[in-house]
Formats: sequence, structure tokens, C-alpha cells
Amino acid sequence: FTQVFVALVIGLTSSVVAIVYICLLPLILQTYTPAWICWHLAYGHWNLIMIVFHYYMAITTSPGHPPQAKDDLTGVSICRKCIAPKPARTHHCSICNRCVLKMDHHCQAAWLNNCVGHYNHRYFFSFCLFMTMGCIYCSISGWEMFRDAYAAIETYYQTPPPTFSFRQRAFHKSVVYVWVLCSSVALALGALTLWHAALITRGETSIERHINKKERQRLQKKGKLFRNPYSYGSWDNWKVFLGVDVPRHWLTRVLLPSPHLPHGTGLSWDLPPCVAEQHAPLLSI
Repeated sequence: FTQVFVALVIGLTSSVVAIVYICLLPLILQTYTPAWICWHLAYGHWNLIMIVFHYYMAITTSPGHPPQAKDDLTGVSICRKCIAPKPARTHHCSICNRCVLKMDHHCQAAWLNNCVGHYNHRYFFSFCLFMTMGCIYCSISGWEMFRDAYAAIETYYQTPPPTFSFRQRAFHKSVVYVWVLCSSVALALGALTLWHAALITRGETSIERHINKKERQRLQKKGKLFRNPYSYGSWDNWKVFLGVDVPRHWLTRVLLPSPHLPHGTGLSWDLPPCVAEQHAPLLSI
């Protein structure tokens, strides 16, 4: 059943792209200046490529699972549900019925129908980010068209009715549909993206936020200070998450589609090479 929601996301996104190409792009080519035409063509297609790439990778990439054999890992706890090794940051997914490396959440709703974990967390966040950017772009650039189309639709019920052709009426309704859909998604998905950006800045997953909150409160009652053992500072947390080891990676790994793997295997959490300076070792929780 959840695959229906994935098909719905693909269908809605495809409908917006189709309307933009069929209805809006010809109007842009006829009325905009050459500079604005180049901007819309370059940015729009770049944003679309980033959305499609990261969505495909997010739904097809396994989040990562620990080995089932107890002899493969030593010094880690055992999951009480699947009776298998459970490395740090690993959690059991009740929907997948197995442990997931650095599990963030199981995205069963309309986005992925997949667990979000160590190997596809970046794809999930990047998809949310670029989809939000694309919806904001459509809402802002299509505002004037939306106002004109909405005003035209309001005249449909006047007496005598306006002499709009079927094609003109379809154009008006398509513009309103695209603007309302993109604006709604921009608000909802934008809020989710900001939430996950805050978690990434703190070096936490959604599950770890609740664990760390309880641990922070427990230590606070004892007069002690809690420090997240997987946080290297806001800037370094983003570099680790995005896989930015050298400056050129901001272009090749962030602004362009990149299938590079995250740091580490998800079985152990050594200091990533991109972290600027050594941090004092802390016990994991």
C-alpha cells in the first residue's frame, strides 16, 4: 500500500514538470529577456536533476544493516528483538523487522517507503532540500501568472461569461494547480527540512534527539553536563554529513549529483578525516 504513496509523489511531481514544459515554458520564451530565460533554464533544470537523482537514490539505496553473525563484531550490544549485533547508533526498525545502521526514521509515508539510515540519510535530506527549493522557486517565479490566472477564473461565472477557449481555461487552472501545490509542499516540506537541518547541525538523528534529551536531563539532575559523542561542532557536522573532505567537494559532492559513500561503515565511529581537530573521546550512550 505504501508504494501507492511513492507513485503519488512521482505522479504529482511529473504533473508539475509537464505543466511547466507545456504551459509555462513557451510563455517564458516569448515574454522574458534573454538573461532571464537563461537563468530559468539553467536553474530549473539543475534543480530538477538534483531532485530526481536524490529521490531515486533515497528510495533505492539500502540504509545499511549490521552483520547477523555474532562473531563478526565484538564489543557491541545484542539487539533483544532480532538477536544480532547492535553497534553504536544502530536501532531496530519494527517495520523492516531488522536493525538499521545509524537509523534516523522509517519513512513509510508519501516520500520513500524506505528506512533512512547510514547509507541513504544524505540522499533523503538532499531530496527534501532540493524539492523545497524547487517549490519555492516555482511559487515565487509563478506568482504573477497565478494572480492573473486566478483573476481570470473568477470571471468564469460572470454574466455574460467571458469568451475563453478550452485551451485558455486549461492554462488558467493548470497555473493555479501548480502554484497551490508547490506553495503547500514548500511550507510542509520546508518545515521538515529545517527540522532535519537542525538535527544535522547538532550531530544527531531523529531517534538520538530523544535519547540525548533524556540523557541530558538525567545528567543535569546530577549536576553534570552532557556532550553528544558524535558531534564535532556545527560546521564539521555538516562536512561529515555531506562528505566534504576538501573544498572542491562543495561543488562535486553537494552542488552536483554524487553517489559517494558516507564516512565510515556505520559499524564503528572513528574520527572522520574531514574533522579539523581531534576531539576528546567520549563514551557512547
